[in-house]
Amino acid sequence: MSKKNKKYTLRKFINDVHLWLGIGSGIILFLVCLSGTILTFEEEIKDLFAKEFVVADASGSRLSMKELSESLSKEGIVGNVTIPAVRDKALNFSVKTSPKERRGTTYYVDPYSGEYQKVQKSNLDGFFMTMFIMHRWLLLDTEIGRPIVGVATIIFLFLSISGIILWFPKKMKWKNFKPGFKIKLKANWKRINHDLHNTLGFYACIFLVIMSLTGLFWSFEWYRDAGSKVLGTKVFGNRGGGPKFESALKPGTTEKTFEEILQIASTELNYEGETTITIPSTDKEVYTITKNNNSRFSPVITDKLVFDRDGTLLHKELFADKPLNVQIASLIKPIHMGTIYGNFSKIIYFIACLIATSLPITGTLIWINKLKIKKSKKKQPAFV
Repeated sequence: MSKKNKKYTLRKFINDVHLWLGIGSGIILFLVCLSGTILTFEEEIKDLFAKEFVVADASGSRLSMKELSESLSKEGIVGNVTIPAVRDKALNFSVKTSPKERRGTTYYVDPYSGEYQKVQKSNLDGFFMTMFIMHRWLLLDTEIGRPIVGVATIIFLFLSISGIILWFPKKMKWKNFKPGFKIKLKANWKRINHDLHNTLGFYACIFLVIMSLTGLFWSFEWYRDAGSKVLGTKVFGNRGGGPKFESALKPGTTEKTFEEILQIASTELNYEGETTITIPSTDKEVYTITKNNNSRFSPVITDKLVFDRDGTLLHKELFADKPLNVQIASLIKPIHMGTIYGNFSKIIYFIACLIATSLPITGTLIWINKLKIKKSKKKQPAFV
């Protein structure tokens, strides 16, 4: 008795494309997802192994910013200072120790004693840099690695969407949906492996789609341009820091002290939060202040003020006043990295990335098991 030819359905087509794209890109996706998982808590892991800089006594009076800056001036040019929202934490000064340095070196400074310590480098810095290069370029040259990761991300996006389609049962009844929500731990390892791929992939899918859609902004210029057109504003268009301001003060004008500028800023931005202030080093430079709100839904959202040296407000940029499309564009990076809601979203992203790392493994095992089943069926004698 001959077998009837089975109809090649759309679902079967999606399943085949899902399978072969997954097999073809499995190793690349594994490396990208693994490195992304490790990078999620990079700062927290570094802090665990870093030597803590303890502020001696937070009950006394602080030294002036002029005194602190002057003590650091022998190390280089002081660029900016970050002031924590709490009094018992060290100030973070950025100091350019050489003309070639772009971002400066961070120094922890005790605002009460004036003692400071350069942030120490560790072996973890090299490890995380390797993970970063793997995540972005697969440890290859950028011109080669970037498009490879980009194409793999597009494939991963398709795999996530097609995986959700395949997750839905053929017959839309509740009893057919129930197995897709849980992992049957008492079953054999093949069934457990299938459930790990199917069920965990379903739960992580929405986050994986978000990571893929945002990650492509770093891979392809055409995607970044298309995203900018869709949003109606340029993505990554403010990397230069926005409009430039110069001091308009005439010689002899009385200037405000750093502390007075900070007090005016606190009045303009009347909430608790971490504050970063650029310290003018020439007569033409002004104070630029960014501050985040501890009570806001996202710890990465900042407001910005620009003051002339006499305390005149030159520019005020509140995140809440920006159009929605500009807000979304400015949040692409924290959305991709999972920092958008602080530790809460980072934990979710860590779990989602961990699941994503496992999907190429569990998917390959499912494929191997199916191959074994097909081979065993071919070996069985045919009955007429």
